[in-house]
Amino acid sequence: MTTLVLTHPASLDHLTPPGHPERPDRIRVIDEVLTEDRFKCLARGEAPKGSLDSVALCHSEHYIAELRHRSPSDGLVYLDSDTSMSPGTWDAIMCGVGGAVAATDAVIAGRAGNAFVATRPPGHHAEAGRAMGFCFFDHAAIAARHAQRKHGIGRVAVVDFDVHHGNGTQDIFWADRTVMYCSTHQMPLFPGSGASSERGDHGTIVNAPLASGNGGAEFRSAFRNLILPRLETFAPELFVISAGFDAHRRDPLASLNLEASDFGWVTRELMDIADATAGGRIVSVLEGGYDLKALQESVAAHVTALMGA
Repeated sequence: MTTLVLTHPASLDHLTPPGHPERPDRIRVIDEVLTEDRFKCLARGEAPKGSLDSVALCHSEHYIAELRHRSPSDGLVYLDSDTSMSPGTWDAIMCGVGGAVAATDAVIAGRAGNAFVATRPPGHHAEAGRAMGFCFFDHAAIAARHAQRKHGIGRVAVVDFDVHHGNGTQDIFWADRTVMYCSTHQMPLFPGSGASSERGDHGTIVNAPLASGNGGAEFRSAFRNLILPRLETFAPELFVISAGFDAHRRDPLASLNLEASDFGWVTRELMDIADATAGGRIVSVLEGGYDLKALQESVAAHVTALMGA
């Protein structure tokens, strides 16, 4: 199995205020670890710039135009207290979109067994018509919808293990019986959504909230007892992973206690189902993870699992 990793230097040009946790160093430490000898068999590529047609699969035309209009030529423009744009943000966002789409094309065409898209900013908080939580466009949702529209994939699962609930992905697919969204996340915590009672119009939203202080045992139990059985029944033809690593015990923005090995474990569990229902097809996109050491170790565990190692 060949694992494809897509990146782009534009990810470094999305600048945030001093002290902001979502910073370019996140990409630098990922690049550093993935150059180690143990990852030399990865296929690597540069994420292409995405198209507005791809973005419009999940976001309103008005919102897209407004965000483009607000992109600054200098300084920072704040969309809310946490989410700002710099002159390099727009290209970084669009390379994230393009990376997710290109990875999906490669995996479905069989040019790669699976893929990891290491770009920033993240995307899963972006709703159809609103930026929030460091996010602008929902790359995971765009990948899922692109697979359906371009390649005729029927059922897609988006699995999100970021410590924050992916309200944007849930919003986009709430009324869609063809996409299953599954999430573990700390609750209560930003953005406040993600209760187990939130199930979507067709029961295809699967939320498994975790409590502050929970660790690998509770995380693995949530997957074993709730999420994995639902995925097996749904039988997705493609898996998209919203790969956030901020549930790690070192992360400053939350208080779960996962280890890097937990992210490796869940990746392998999802791969087992993907092998059975989706020909092994998985596209993973980077979301959160704000302690640099924890992020580096967790990405290494995730990608090692994708490689089948």
